[in-house]
Amino acid sequence: MRDSDMPVKTNDGRDEIQNRSRKLPPVLRSILLIVDGDRSVRHLRDLIGSLHGPTDALEQLETMGLIASSAAVAATMTAHAPTPGIAFAAVVPPPMSAADAALRYQTLYNLMTETVREHLGLRGYFLQLKIERCGNSEELAELLPDLSAALAKVRKDNIAAEIEDRFAAGA
Repeated sequence: MRDSDMPVKTNDGRDEIQNRSRKLPPVLRSILLIVDGDRSVRHLRDLIGSLHGPTDALEQLETMGLIASSAAVAATMTAHAPTPGIAFAAVVPPPMSAADAALRYQTLYNLMTETVREHLGLRGYFLQLKIERCGNSEELAELLPDLSAALAKVRKDNIAAEIEDRFAAGA
């Protein structure tokens, strides 16, 4: 992976977070948790160093099929792939095709993860774990009230309401 790539979890990676079937060493599991599609390889390597993780941790996770480089994902996605920073309000209601359902899931997942990281920080750790366990967009939508409540606790009510409206428009 190049330093500028933005690695993302694969379906196997999200499954590993939920089920712990591969019995990853704790440091590799922690590294898998911080791979979110918004941090570059360079940034992740800095974080891995602070966790005292192996220097080839990203390569190990990629070899296991738990993460993929953003370039590899972009090559396999259709022209309708979500882009970083897409407004949630622009997402259409639940689509019928499997490809559209996957797109909706990935978009909602990215937005929720970004919101937790940006507004909750470490306070959102357990909520992020719940997000990781979700297997479809309906399960993610069920977490929106929890996200809203967490935002209301740490942010002013008007900010929480604004973010909640953003999500509600598309959920």
